[in-house]
Amino acid sequence: MTPSASRRLGSLALTVMAAAVLAGCAALGNSHSTQSMATPQTLASPQTFTNDHGQWPSQDWVDQFHDPQLRALADEAVQDSPTLQAALGRVAASRALAEATRGALYPSVDFEGSIMRQRFSETDLFGGTPLAGSWQNQSRLQMGLSWDLDFWGKNRDALEAALSDDRAVEAESQAARLILTTSIARNYNRLAALYAQRDVAERAIAQRRDLTDLSRQRLAAGLDTQVETTQARGTVAAAQTDLQRVDEEIALARNQIAALLGKGPDRGLQIARPTLLANATPQLPDELTIGLIGRRPDIVAARWRVEAASKDISVAKKEFLPDVTLTAFAGVASLDPSNLLMGISRTFGIGPSVRLPVFEGGRLRANLKGKYAQYDIAVANYNQTLVDALRETGDTVTSIRSVDMQIKTQREALDLAEHAYSLATTRYKAGLGTQLTVLNAESNVLQQRRLATDLQARRLDLQMGLMKTLGGGYQEEAPAAAASKAATPGTQG
Repeated sequence: MTPSASRRLGSLALTVMAAAVLAGCAALGNSHSTQSMATPQTLASPQTFTNDHGQWPSQDWVDQFHDPQLRALADEAVQDSPTLQAALGRVAASRALAEATRGALYPSVDFEGSIMRQRFSETDLFGGTPLAGSWQNQSRLQMGLSWDLDFWGKNRDALEAALSDDRAVEAESQAARLILTTSIARNYNRLAALYAQRDVAERAIAQRRDLTDLSRQRLAAGLDTQVETTQARGTVAAAQTDLQRVDEEIALARNQIAALLGKGPDRGLQIARPTLLANATPQLPDELTIGLIGRRPDIVAARWRVEAASKDISVAKKEFLPDVTLTAFAGVASLDPSNLLMGISRTFGIGPSVRLPVFEGGRLRANLKGKYAQYDIAVANYNQTLVDALRETGDTVTSIRSVDMQIKTQREALDLAEHAYSLATTRYKAGLGTQLTVLNAESNVLQQRRLATDLQARRLDLQMGLMKTLGGGYQEEAPAAAASKAATPGTQG
């Protein structure tokens, strides 16, 4: 072929490639996204989340409750929980997948060695030669190279999608860790509350036994009848039933904590009685709604899912474009094994190859449409995750403020109930009141004591829940502007 003919052929090839690129882009169809990511500005919350100049939780938020046993249980759960180990396994798998995807950016090199005994046809390429119809030993040693030149960035987009998935899985593992540690803390708090309820039950038994003794004394003095004495004994039995119920719940709470630790129920028996005290009302950090986007691991994970879906769209678009691959090989080949390593047996070649999809039966367009649908799903999940996070935080903050007021009011109610019980008991001893009045006053005291215990436990539970809703000290290692980029999916290509 003459140089001018080669140039004309090259020009024709470039023209055909350019036309193919345009045709490929034109064949994308009308697929598009229907969703957009929510922003803090679109979700009204300044009245609910006031700027209190507070601090975000730290990674060691458990220590603020000043209980070494709780700290040890949280560390043990992180170390041994099967749920968290499974989450870490998913992180390792996603990183391996990202590394495998990265390999497409580099040339692949392989080595082939073969020896084959073959009969050559008498009617093909070797027809009329001494080799026709003969048996020969073919030997080959060859090193091959293949490199997808990735002109359109498809492999780079695939790598970015895999890395985004990896970041999402990493954030999800942190979310699993946060759920685990807060579950440990909240169940530990529940165990402390149950022991406080047990104290109330024991105190009720003691009070009712005192009342029974007083009733017997009054019966002996002819001031009461057998009816009052029997009623007093019945209240003791009822209080003992309450104590047995609380003991059952304590055992179940220990079993629950043991399961969260990834251990058997005997581990729960080793937990010493916890005693927790409520902390001061937490102050919310400024710009809470914006801050949650980078500090809630579930929101971060959802955002990276959107970014990965956006890159998948770009990859799907570039499937319409031609793939250009450079291949090369070098080695030795011989029909006579004794000549295999001689210079005359060397063989080599190099050249590009182009693959252009012409007719795929609608597969590529369907794939692109599916990627847009996956993107819309990811955006919708992100928006819902953000809305749920704001609702959870708003609910928790509202409840904390309400419970603080309830505790103050209930404290006054308890003082008045105990004073009324004291007066009723004094009058009953002096023969100026009835046993029924004492029992009613005592029931009110017990109700107020249980309520006080429940409110204190709920106050602590809400504060532990707030640690979860605020992200538990999580923060992205490298905050990215992925949200803004993902809002315009697949703009490349």
